[in-house]
Amino acid sequence: MNLDNPFEITRRGLMLVLSSPSGAGKTTISREILARDGNLKMSVSATTRKKRPGEVTGQDYHFVSAEEFRLMVNRREFLEYATVFSNLYGTPKGPVMDALAKGRDVLFDIDWQGTQQIRESAGEDLVSVFILPPSMQALERRLKTRAQDSAEVVAQRMARAGDEMSHYPEYDYIVVNHDIATSVAQVQAILTAERLRRERQVGLGEFVRGLREV
Repeated sequence: MNLDNPFEITRRGLMLVLSSPSGAGKTTISREILARDGNLKMSVSATTRKKRPGEVTGQDYHFVSAEEFRLMVNRREFLEYATVFSNLYGTPKGPVMDALAKGRDVLFDIDWQGTQQIRESAGEDLVSVFILPPSMQALERRLKTRAQDSAEVVAQRMARAGDEMSHYPEYDYIVVNHDIATSVAQVQAILTAERLRRERQVGLGEFVRGLREV
């Protein structure tokens, strides 16, 4: 504590949402930012889809049954939830609210539907970024290269991409992912700037008054 000015500035955490069509790079960008920023934690969604090779329960997703998911909906335990390709996805509310109150920032890897739901309740806590691919050809190439989905699912994701991208005006920031390193740097710059917004500085008024009284 500064003995000349006993007032301290703290900060409420923020919700950083990254959205994009499947394959545009939001998951890769999310992982890179998390590895570099100790004050940022990932919001772990609950889902009814099957676990993919290499995924860890509680780290990548909370894998639950459809029945359990619906019970969580009824108990109003989600900030948002949606159906994506016949699977249910939702963001548990409790861990997010606890983190924000402690001044920690929470990263969300969710679609535009989830972002709309969170915006209704999050207010100024929300910072939203939409990741666009450099071209549709690049998007299809990335989906095929990662080899996580069948040809049928890749076709479904490509068909859905146009509708998903049409929601870009609903976001605060747009990043075109030509290059992962550049895109990561751009999202980090957004996060840094948003952390410094005057509205997020708790106790700023008292701090400035303390400066003037010295």
